[in-house]
Order: sequence, then structure tokens, then C-alpha cells
Amino acid sequence: MVAKKKTKFICQSCGYESAKWMGKCPGCGEWNQMVEEVEIVKPARRGAFTHSDASSGGTSRKATPITAIETSQEPRIYTDLAELNRALGGGIVQGSLVLIGGDPGIGKSTLLLQVSAQLAQKQKKVLYISGEESVKQTKLRADRLGATSENLFVYSETDMDYIEQAISAMQPDLVIIDSIQTVYQSEVTSAPGSVSQVRECTAALMRIAKTNGIAIFIVGHVTKEGSIAGPRLLEHMVDTVLYFEGERHHTYRIVRAVKNRFGSTNEMGIFEMKEGGLEEVANPSEIFLEERSNGASGSTVVASMEGTRPVLVEIQALISPTSFGNPRRMATGIDHNRVSLLMAVLEKRVGLLLQNQDAYLKVAGGVKLDEPAIDLAIAVSIASSFRDKPTKPSDCIIGEIGLTGEVRRVSRIEQRVQEAAKLGFERLVIPANNIGGWTVPKGIEIVGVSTVAEALQYALGG
Repeated sequence: MVAKKKTKFICQSCGYESAKWMGKCPGCGEWNQMVEEVEIVKPARRGAFTHSDASSGGTSRKATPITAIETSQEPRIYTDLAELNRALGGGIVQGSLVLIGGDPGIGKSTLLLQVSAQLAQKQKKVLYISGEESVKQTKLRADRLGATSENLFVYSETDMDYIEQAISAMQPDLVIIDSIQTVYQSEVTSAPGSVSQVRECTAALMRIAKTNGIAIFIVGHVTKEGSIAGPRLLEHMVDTVLYFEGERHHTYRIVRAVKNRFGSTNEMGIFEMKEGGLEEVANPSEIFLEERSNGASGSTVVASMEGTRPVLVEIQALISPTSFGNPRRMATGIDHNRVSLLMAVLEKRVGLLLQNQDAYLKVAGGVKLDEPAIDLAIAVSIASSFRDKPTKPSDCIIGEIGLTGEVRRVSRIEQRVQEAAKLGFERLVIPANNIGGWTVPKGIEIVGVSTVAEALQYALGG
């Protein structure tokens, strides 16, 4: 039977499909994103591998009781970068498909080339497939990083058929695809990087990884909003999603896991970009606090949890009278809406007149914080700058704030306190409901507070 051709229009932002062209996508609301693509529908062959086989893993077409399924520990490949192992949940799982995204020039290719060379030196066979660089360009970058080995093979190709042939012939332990937006399937008529191409190529790579037990890393470009380009389905298909974050003007880079089927989500690995490549940072709290100014108002230290790791960072606030009708609210590393909410709580529950004040907040070091336990530190920083009263350098503030001005309990308080004690902090202001049930380290004073006003009384002395 002859394959049928079907024309449809696909949104390049969200992957919404339509039988006709539309100016505005009903899925995401973007304009002029519908692109015509030709889909080749192949007729199902009798006795061929069907969807029911795929959904059951190709081993059995009958449902199995979960108690009858035997499990074993997933074998992992460990790199020399402990921070990357942490972000991956303990190492690279064989047969896993990992997506890593980040801004251009942030260091994605550098990190993966370093990892490839490290595993190649451990007698692992690594295939680095580059669709953006020639083999000579890759070799120049490898020489600069000192990442060369006889077990590291470089291949410059964008056709998925040739890539499958190369992987089948070599049977490597690790495959790097740099990047998924440059790879294309010859059967799909749309351009490389389109929704259909990204979806089909990722599905082919996932099939290779699961069938042969090969760990595959794919690099994904990001949009101007910071999300990975292509359909959201791409992140659902892979096993692990890593975001490579960091300011281009800072030397520190953060690898954050936002999805991981083999470990904890929101784990974070911190690296420093140097001339010879990326080097891991063993004690990130000390790095983020090394340039903190003593005696400056508007500065507060908070112990934030990034996955299973407590990290101490500095939150800075600058409050100044506005020169315009509407005061400005700017935040870097913190959600802008959270800052507005906390300023409203301070004005209503504590009596700080902030409606005619400009507010500028920043997390020092380029870190992004999004957990509720940083609320109290933000509020103390704002009040400290507004009253021009500095906090004590040996204080650490932890707590979540409710709309009625109460300070609510936070999770994993014992790990946060231990990290603060390790770095020499002497007093911690924490929620009163978190006191009890755990051991306080020696030399640490714990102050429990129930309201924001009570916390400001201890932190600022009134």
C-alpha cells in the first residue's frame, strides 16, 4: 500500500495542530506561528509492531501485577564532576535520554565535551555528534579544554538516518547530540528545528536509548523567554531535563534539574567557568557570601534549599523615595509578584509606608530563588533598607510569610541550620513552629518568631 500525504498546520511555539491556517494560535495565543507541514501517514502492516507493543515496552502484551515485577538498581555511569552527578541524581543512567538547555554561549557544549573526555578516559566509548560545528572546530575546542582521548569519537552530521547508522555500527556507551534543533528526518518535509522535526528526531533517539541501553544527551536551544525551544512535548518525552543557568557576566554557572525520572528534582550543581573549562564549586554558600559588606542596610542572609542541598545566599534590597507617580518594583533572582505581595504585607501589618518608595531587590551571585522560605529574609531586607538599619552580620533569617503577617513553618529546618552553623553564623531567626524535634548545633542561638513584626523586632531592634 502507498503511504498517504496529509497537510496540516502546526504552531511553532506550542505544537498546536490545525487542519487550516490561523493567524492566532488557539493554544498559546501567539500570532503568525502556524506553519504548513506535510505528514506522511504510513499504512499499518499486518504483523507489524503496533502501539500496544510500544506501550508495554515490547516484552508483553498483557498487564502485569505490580507486585510481580522484579526491580533492580539502575546502573549508573559516574563522571569526575560530582556536581553534575548530584544534578543527575547520582550519575548517568544507562539507557536514559537527558535534555540540557541554556542560553547561547553559556557553556553547554563545553560541559558535555568535558564529560565526554572524562568518560572516554575511563575506557567508555563516547560518540559526540555535532550538527553546528565541523570536526575540526570540535577538535580545536577539545584541545583548548584538554579533552582528548582515543575513545572519544567526533561525527559531524544532521541527517537522522546517518546518525542511527553510526550509533548502530559503533554501539557507544554515551552519545551527545549537539543540538536537537539541527537534526532532521528526511521523511518529514518541514525544516530542521520545526515542531515535527524535533518531535520525530527525539522519538527516534529515545527508541535508540531504550533499545540499546545507551545514555544520550541532547542539547536544546532556548527561546528569549528562557524556555527550551520547540514543543513542550519534548520535555515530556525525555527522562531528565537540565537547565544551564547563569549570567554571562558572571563566572558561575548552575545546572538545575527540573525533571528527573531517576532522582530528585530541583537538584543543583554549581560550576565556575575558567579558561580551561568548567570547574565544580564544592562549597557554594561560601562563594556567594565572600563579598558581603558588613554594616550595610538592606542585606540579609537566607538558607535556601536547592533540592536536597542547603545553600546560603545574600538578598539585597534598596528602598528609595520615588520620583514618579507610580513607584518602581524591580527584582533579580526573585519573583516580581512575590516582592509586591510582601511589600503589601509590610505596609498593612507592620505599618511601613512603602507606597511612595521605589524597591530594587537582588539575589547576589546570580542565583534564582523560588521557594517560600525566603519570604522573611526578603521582608527583613526591605525593612532594613527602608529604616536604614543594618542587620547583624551573624544573623540568618528563614521563614514563610502569610497574608495576615504570620510566619509559617518551613521544611528541612535542621539542614538549613547546620549549613548556617558550618559557615559561622551565630543566630538564626526561624518560625516558632519549627522549634523542637531536632538537635540545635553548639554555639547557635535559635529565635522563634510568629509574626513579621516580631521578626523585625529581633533582626533590626525595633
